[in-house]
Amino acid sequence: MTTTATKQKTIARKAPLKKKEVVAVNLTTPIYNQKAASAGSITLPEKVFGLPWNADLVHQVVVAMQANKRAGTAHTKDRSEVSGGGKKPWKQKGTGRARHGSNRSPIWVGGGVTFGPRNDKDYSQKINKKMRVKALFTVLSRKFADESVLLLDSIAFGAMKTKDAHATLTMLAAIKGFEKLGSKKPTTALVVLAEPNEVVEKSFANLPGITIATVNGLNALVAMSFNNVVVVDPSTVVPMLEAKLK
Repeated sequence: MTTTATKQKTIARKAPLKKKEVVAVNLTTPIYNQKAASAGSITLPEKVFGLPWNADLVHQVVVAMQANKRAGTAHTKDRSEVSGGGKKPWKQKGTGRARHGSNRSPIWVGGGVTFGPRNDKDYSQKINKKMRVKALFTVLSRKFADESVLLLDSIAFGAMKTKDAHATLTMLAAIKGFEKLGSKKPTTALVVLAEPNEVVEKSFANLPGITIATVNGLNALVAMSFNNVVVVDPSTVVPMLEAKLK
């Protein structure tokens, strides 16, 4: 009998995949005043501004928030809701035409709609508090790592004047990395305040590139919708953000 030589195949084992290295971010960052001059520095908490990027979590929370904003008011009438009907259009036989029982049928002009949107559908999704807060901190951490977070000690105007707000943006645009603060794009910057300030809000109201928000109204969807985040009075805002974890 003839024996066939068996060939041994050498399988090259792949080296074990290394975990993605997390680049350490320096959480000590400068604080500027309203005139773009240095006003000290602050070390931000890692649990708020030093988290690694988690795309799955952010996507899940943002999609749920967008779904919760849907009103669900689109509504079409089915054949039981449209007007008309009640009488057979013509007799069953003898006319040479197709048989019909009601002009409210979906195949008739002015009849009911089949499989159309109904206002009884609920699009809302549940979001756990821990998921919502961590998604927000993940977005803020990404913004901070991309050098898109600007800290100001305060913003104050003597009166509600767009001219003063525009002058402030012009001065802040001189800071390296924030040259586009004066842009007219509606997603230029989100200004985060510790509490509502009518003078500041109305001064920026006519500038299309700036949106004002308070800490209580801040979430992942809002934060990621803007190119830059300007935090006013970080000594007050940061502890309020940390309190969201409790």
